This record gives sequence, C-alpha cells and structure tokens, in this order.
Amino acid sequence: MKGKRMILVISVLCVLSMVVFPLLSSQGAWAKGKYKLKFQASWPSGSTLFGNFKQFCERVKVLSAGRLEIEPLPAGAVVGALEVLDATSRRVIDGAHTWASYWFGKDMTAVLFTGGPGGTFGMDLYDYLGWIYEGGGLQLYNEFYQKVLKLKVVPFPILRAAPQSFMWFKEPIKSWEDLKGKKCRIGGMAGQVFQRAGMSVVMIPGGEILPAAERGVIDCAEWVTPGEDMKMGFHDVWKYYYLPGVHENTSVGELLINQDLWNELPDDLKAIIEAACLETYIRWGVWFDYYNSKALKELKEKYGVHVMETPKDILVKFLQTWDEIAAEEAAKNPFFKKVLESQKKFASIVVPGRRRMWPPYSFIANYYWPEK
Repeated sequence: MKGKRMILVISVLCVLSMVVFPLLSSQGAWAKGKYKLKFQASWPSGSTLFGNFKQFCERVKVLSAGRLEIEPLPAGAVVGALEVLDATSRRVIDGAHTWASYWFGKDMTAVLFTGGPGGTFGMDLYDYLGWIYEGGGLQLYNEFYQKVLKLKVVPFPILRAAPQSFMWFKEPIKSWEDLKGKKCRIGGMAGQVFQRAGMSVVMIPGGEILPAAERGVIDCAEWVTPGEDMKMGFHDVWKYYYLPGVHENTSVGELLINQDLWNELPDDLKAIIEAACLETYIRWGVWFDYYNSKALKELKEKYGVHVMETPKDILVKFLQTWDEIAAEEAAKNPFFKKVLESQKKFASIVVPGRRRMWPPYSFIANYYWPEK
C-alpha cells in the first residue's frame, strides 16, 4: 500500500510540476524580468502622430522602471501601414498604433470608435473619453474586435488627431453649390459621405496629395490639422484654408495589443499600459492644440493663407448625409446599432448638461480675443 501511495504522490507532484510550476515561473519572470515588445504604427516616423506613439513608449518604460520596453516602429517596418490590425491579431507584431476608421471596410462600426462624424451626437473629444470610460464604450470596443471581427486584439484610445480642418482651395467658396464639380481628396468614411452628397471624391495617400494638386489632378483636399497640413506644403498650392470641419472633429487613434500577450502580462504592467495610454491622450493632446494654433498663426502671417470659416450649410449638409448613412447601417447591422445607441444615450445626458454648465467657447474668446 505504501508503494502505491508513493506512486500516487509522485504522480501528483509531476502533474503540479508540469502545470502549476511553469505558470508560477512565468508570472515571476514577468514580474522580475525585462521584456521588449515591437509595436508598429500606421504612419511614418516624421509625422507628429508618431510623436504620440513615442511618448507612450517612453512613459511605459519609465513607469515600469525599465521592466517593459516597447519599440515604436514606423509604417512599413514589418507590415504595410494598413496591415497592422491583422498582424497584431496574428502576433506578427505585438501591437499597433493606428486608427479604427481604417477598418470600416471590414465593418462600418469601426468608424464609431474614432468618435464618429460630427462627434457622434455632438460629443467632443472630452465627451468621447467619457463615453469610453463611463458609458460602456471600452467594453463595446473590445467586443467589436474580439467577438464581431473575431480578432485577438485589445484596444485603447491614445491619440487625439482632431479637430480636423475642412479643406484647402485655390479660390473662395460660399456654399455647398460651389463644391459641385470639384475633384477633392477626402479620405475614409468622410469621402463616402461627401460623395453621396454630390462631390467628386478622389482618395489618394497623404504623400501623393501635393503632387496631384500641382499637376491639377485635384482641385482641393483635406488632410489633418494646420500643423500637419503645413508640413505637407499645401500652402504652396492653395491659399484658402477652411475651418472647422465636422467630418473628423473628434477623430481618435488607437493602441492595439495582441490579446494573448495582454493576458500574459501581470496586472501591474497592464495598469501601466492603460495609465500611459490615458496620460498620452491628454498630455500629447494639449501639446497638439498648441502646435496647431501656432501653425495656423504662421500660415496666416508668414505664408499669406486666407483662413476662412467653413460655410454653415456645408457643415449641415454633411451632418444630414451622415445621419442618413448611419440610419441605413443601423437597420442592417445590429452591432453598429448597439454602439450608436450607446453613444446617443451617453450624449443625451452629457451634451445638454455641458452646454448648460459651460459658456460657449466663443463668448469669452470674443471678449478677450475679438476676431479681426
């Protein structure tokens, strides 16, 4: 009997050594070791958007005391700029720094996780963050990738790439009618909205916009914000710059992490990544506002650009057309409807409340800085 009991004890210990001990060893390694990951962006290293990525990686290293290092790779370093989602899911790369609207061809719901055209029921960048963390948005974000698209990724908002400008033109425009017949470079879902509303839309990558304008292939274009647009040299071709736009006025980029990798991380490193994403969203975002404000001033004073207010009827026409598209998609896509209704419910409380509590931005701005 003693021999049998001894054999049983040895068998149990063997099982424990094969199952439990490796897990404990793995957790201990994560807790004590230094780990290096490779994440890739959807933009080149020279873009200011890549600066957001680098800031995040630097903060992760500092907050983890060097235990976790993420190498920020530019577009094309491992896979194509628009291949980072699938590459992260397959763990070809450990993660990505990108923009959910790139995936609207897989499912249009992706657009809503960037904040959506028109800010989605009037929400701004601050409200969007509120929906993510207080309105159930982050749970829906994970559900979208993991259950709807069936991909192994965990998303977090990280990049404020808004509010984006309307467009550049060679001559003034006064109404929606002035846009008809013009060939304009407009990307993503915004391009589809404008096309349905009657514009002639051309979709080309950012690096091809200026050459196309110089050759007369396009008459007008939108890209990002004053700082980014000035970097591209648009002011050398066009002198009429219209702001604001409502097509991407709450555009938010994302950080994606492979889900298996995320599950392997100890809780403290998970918390560090989450905290660094939120800090980067806010800290880099306030820099982005200052950066673009200085660029707008330079465009006017140094390069003689006419900075114009976008005609109201153009903005209204865009919102009306987007609402039509969103209603059509909600009627045939249950998950799109679920996310849209979640955003509407949150916005129905926050947007009217903030409007009542806060004076209009223009009120105090006009008091101290009246428009000339």
